[in-house]
Amino acid sequence: MGRITEDLIRRNAEHNDCIIFSLEELSLHQQEIEKLEHIDKWCRDLKILYLQNNLIGKIENVSRLKKLEYLNLALNNIEKIENLEGCERLTKLDLTINFIGELSSIKTLQHNIHLKELFLMGNPCTDFDGYRQFVVASLHQLKWLDGKEIERSERIQALQNYPVIEQQVREQENAYCLKRAKDKEEAQRKLQEEREDEDKRKRSDPGFDGRWYTDINATLPSSLESKDHLQAPEIQEEEHNKKKLDESEDDLEFWNKPSLFTPESRLETLRHTEKQRKKQEKLSERKKKVKPPRTLITEDGKVLNVNEPKLEFSLKDDEKRNQIILDLAVYRYMDTSLIDVDVQPTYVRVMVKGKPFQLVLPAEVKPDSSSAKRSQTTGHLVICMPKVEEIITGGQQAFKSMKTTLDSSREQTSSRSKRIEKLEVDPSKHSFPDVTNIVQEKKHTHRRLVSEPKIIPGDEDPDFEDNPEVPPLI
Repeated sequence: MGRITEDLIRRNAEHNDCIIFSLEELSLHQQEIEKLEHIDKWCRDLKILYLQNNLIGKIENVSRLKKLEYLNLALNNIEKIENLEGCERLTKLDLTINFIGELSSIKTLQHNIHLKELFLMGNPCTDFDGYRQFVVASLHQLKWLDGKEIERSERIQALQNYPVIEQQVREQENAYCLKRAKDKEEAQRKLQEEREDEDKRKRSDPGFDGRWYTDINATLPSSLESKDHLQAPEIQEEEHNKKKLDESEDDLEFWNKPSLFTPESRLETLRHTEKQRKKQEKLSERKKKVKPPRTLITEDGKVLNVNEPKLEFSLKDDEKRNQIILDLAVYRYMDTSLIDVDVQPTYVRVMVKGKPFQLVLPAEVKPDSSSAKRSQTTGHLVICMPKVEEIITGGQQAFKSMKTTLDSSREQTSSRSKRIEKLEVDPSKHSFPDVTNIVQEKKHTHRRLVSEPKIIPGDEDPDFEDNPEVPPLI
């Protein structure tokens, strides 16, 4: 059952900074409200009030709203027009699709002298003969009825025929009231039968495993007990499927059976839908509980890549600063307290509202030197992870070989430091080495300064032939 509470009104008064005492317009439609209450105490300055598509059965607690100009009560369970005399400025009243059968109750609106528009479409009283003429003759201040303008000639004719029309309306109204009383009795009887059937069903329900126990202390043989234990899941599943089938058949039967256009039928439909909704919520909760946890690291120690929150990300290798940068597109307006970061040497894990994001890193990093920051403009989470300087291989044998080579090099350096190193010389000669001959210096001549000697052939050359016709070289 929906109720009008202060919190509900404040939530629907956002346009007025959630201040309700000076509120001028309020919309409480589709809230399953069954009783009209508290509004005349909390919101005295209301001018417009929307209450359509609820389950309100009576107009009440609005007489103090002196400034109210428009009241919308369409699609409710109202059977009578009443308690609106105090709404002195009421200009428009919408009672479309209700259960108003007492058409004579509209005379209470004669005190609302500013009432110009009235909507009664979809009510049982609109089927009465002379309905429109009766309303037009009763309410002289009306200008529009059911969206149609009231002309002067129509009002004159309605006033002339008013005594006859009033008698007809009274007779039809009495007949409707008798029929309505019978419908109420029938609805009460059905409701009582349904409650009794439900109580019987609860009493006849067996134990938790679907069997009756006559003796609690009685023990079964081990073979039978183990057999029953093995068959228990199958029995429970079979009973669950049977129960589900029965519920679906009951639901189908409820929607297929004919129903009257009464407030009780609307309430019954609401109760049924509410019951079905609660069952669905219970099933969804069970499914959530049964859901297995996400595997982040396998049994053999392999780290998996997981992106359960479905966030966009980028992974960069900053070689200049020797670090790995992870940019995770976290929701911009999400509170940072809902984010938990865990950096490990080989992977990084971020919990976003309980959902894991895990990524294997391409190189080993230093968790202690890592940092995580959020951007104030985009809300992204930036994690900087410095890489380890030494490359550590995964195999143990390689690590051992590196260790042995390091140890051997250390031993060689220590032995060299202990020995006295001498220059190697020829043992046959017991003299000092000739230092001048260790490095042979060559005299380089610059081509620019020293010119090459000219080759002049001489008489000593046997291949020389002196040809007088050839001019001499300069």
